[in-house]
Amino acid sequence: MTYKILLTPGDGIGPEVIEQTGRVLGWFAQNRNFAFETESAPIGGIAYETLGTPEPDSTIEKAKAADAVLFGAVGGPKWDKLPFHQKPERGLLRLRKDLELFANLRPALCFDALKDASSLKPEIVAGLDILIVRELTGGVYFGEPKETTTLPDGQKRAVDTQVYTTSEIERIARVAFELARLRGNKVASAEKSNVMVTGVLWREVVTKVHAEEFPDVQLSHVLADNCAMQLVRNPKQYDVIVTDNLFGDVLSDEAAQLTGSIGMLPSASLGAKDPASGKQAALYEPIHGSAPDIAGQGLANPIACILSFAMCLRYSFGRVEDATLLERAVDKVLSEGFRTADIMQPGMTKLGTAAMTDRVLMALDALKA
Repeated sequence: MTYKILLTPGDGIGPEVIEQTGRVLGWFAQNRNFAFETESAPIGGIAYETLGTPEPDSTIEKAKAADAVLFGAVGGPKWDKLPFHQKPERGLLRLRKDLELFANLRPALCFDALKDASSLKPEIVAGLDILIVRELTGGVYFGEPKETTTLPDGQKRAVDTQVYTTSEIERIARVAFELARLRGNKVASAEKSNVMVTGVLWREVVTKVHAEEFPDVQLSHVLADNCAMQLVRNPKQYDVIVTDNLFGDVLSDEAAQLTGSIGMLPSASLGAKDPASGKQAALYEPIHGSAPDIAGQGLANPIACILSFAMCLRYSFGRVEDATLLERAVDKVLSEGFRTADIMQPGMTKLGTAAMTDRVLMALDALKA
């Protein structure tokens, strides 16, 4: 089977990390019988510059036709003054919405070689392996009305609407419980049921899905603000955390920092499987953002994007052995003392974007034997 992969490099360091990940794809084609074809398409700020919109219809259609999308990053200060509907981030939001990518998987894994790079004590983060399952197409980011109006007295009022339905909560809860069965069999559901009616519904629905379909999985409930505190107090108490769009955005970035650098962590955004064909829309992206301050300098850490491809191998293509091989290669490189600037430690060897990828490819060569 030949897989169709759409590359959307985007802005900032996006093109650099996508380029290096493309080299890793090439290695798997040459060494692991991985047949694929790629196509690139603009998204975000670069799309606005060239096509007048951050969310070109042509890119969306190519994404729908692909087996998976490898996404770089969008945004940067040069577009900060654009109207809201023209900002680069609208491109990513539209991809998520039009592809119906409702489940965002964000692992927070602390490689043993990086336990001293975390801002927390090594004993707190050593062995950390959390998966945050974030609902991605509902909640306050997409709720209507979303508007700014001028009041009679001249003040402006901005409104974002938090909306969730039973079915939206049910489907993300099922994803979390199913993934927990493959891990530590524990799910913590985070919301704000003490002050938000959407939180009340969230807790009720998650509880019901658990009782009726997943009674073998351990379920706990935690208020989202308390969850944020617990992540820096005792993060290893968690296995899978399921939460809504807004809280998932915040908690996953917090969890990422526990691992030493946000430049290390991948993510997957998945849609529902088609009952007839089994095809599942999927987008894979590093969560580090566009980092415009280092763009074009060859300093970016490519590991998050490379590990996003590992997630692609696992979730979209069912190539679990290949995914594990790539993750082992990254672990080997780190254990040998190679670092990019964001994870640099005393006594280690500092590398740029391409040189770090060179090391990953060398590790793959060594491990394949």
